[in-house]
Amino acid sequence: MKIIRQIEVYAPDYLGVMDVLIAGDKIIALEEALTGGYAELEVEEISDSGKVLTPGFIDCHFHLLGGGGEGGFQNRTPEVTLSQLTTAGVTTVVGCLGTDGEGRDMTALISKGKGLEAEGISTYVYEGSYRLPLKTVTDSIIKDFLTIDKIIGIGEIAVSDHRSSQPTFEEFSRATADARVGGMLSGKAGIVNVHLGGGKRKLELLTRVVEETEIPITQFLPTHANRTPELLTACIEFAKKGGTIDFTASEDPDFWERTDGEVRFSKALKQLIEAGVSLDHFTMSSDGQGSLPYFDEKNHFLGMGVGSAKSLLVGIKEAVEKEEIPLEVALRAITVNPARVLKLERKGTIKVGNDADLCILDKETLAIETVIAKGQVMVENKEVKVWGTFEKTI
Repeated sequence: MKIIRQIEVYAPDYLGVMDVLIAGDKIIALEEALTGGYAELEVEEISDSGKVLTPGFIDCHFHLLGGGGEGGFQNRTPEVTLSQLTTAGVTTVVGCLGTDGEGRDMTALISKGKGLEAEGISTYVYEGSYRLPLKTVTDSIIKDFLTIDKIIGIGEIAVSDHRSSQPTFEEFSRATADARVGGMLSGKAGIVNVHLGGGKRKLELLTRVVEETEIPITQFLPTHANRTPELLTACIEFAKKGGTIDFTASEDPDFWERTDGEVRFSKALKQLIEAGVSLDHFTMSSDGQGSLPYFDEKNHFLGMGVGSAKSLLVGIKEAVEKEEIPLEVALRAITVNPARVLKLERKGTIKVGNDADLCILDKETLAIETVIAKGQVMVENKEVKVWGTFEKTI
């Protein structure tokens, strides 16, 4: 058992100064002051006055196996390690494949997710890659939802991008329909995670499905919504109609804003708020370990970066410090909103009965001090306490 004493709690809504009691992997009490009843129990006390407590971060779009390859074999990015996630505050991650669904496949992705879960964090995956038709594990998308616990959605399916399979409306709507039914039958989100490229068609396929079929707009989670100013405008209109959009964070927003025209998360969120979009209808993900290629106007490959989970906190800090967005609003992007969209019922909020996934941040700098995943201290006072299996050798 653990008690975190007298800490400002952002659940992500601001609750004030509280005591939080953890037993095993669950939060079992949340009070202004917890007194008595613990003297005979073995309870670890964590005193963090002057700090803030938030839910553990949910990174809802991450290339666990690495990504890339657009510039040749040497551009395949590496797999993520446990501490790369935990030191960034990530306690729940959703893995995906990208451009390359051949050199990396679903069996490997699921195995990687299971490995990270064994090391201490919560993991889920999207089924598929950029291309349609999807390569399933069994003989159907629906059967995969029913039989493979880790699969909670499909994606990232690429549209409006020169690297996509240029899917037809029929291909795209059928895959979406199968994800919806698979999700309904298995009690999962069945979300369709859509990679938005910089092409002129933007969200055309998504809007056609919503307008021409009975599938609701809530079935989609389009990502990279802040790729360009024009795409951001289209995505905000999508969100106004009830959709949820996913912004991509950047560890170096200045570079991508300058070289690729990307709208940094803080500005994109400000624009979304000013447009009157519901605060329930946005998320932010890191695209971690994914390749971040940039091309010239003729789509010739120029160079590549690698996504990092650390970009999440960069985005949150900029939103608070540069755009004066309240911390409890910015935090929704990586806590309660992805938890709701992905139907992760015990994630994303600090409340009794939920998983003990928590981050302790410095109140002034918002730097990560301590990270707790399912009740286990993974990072303490900025020091890694739990390493991945092959991260630290004797």
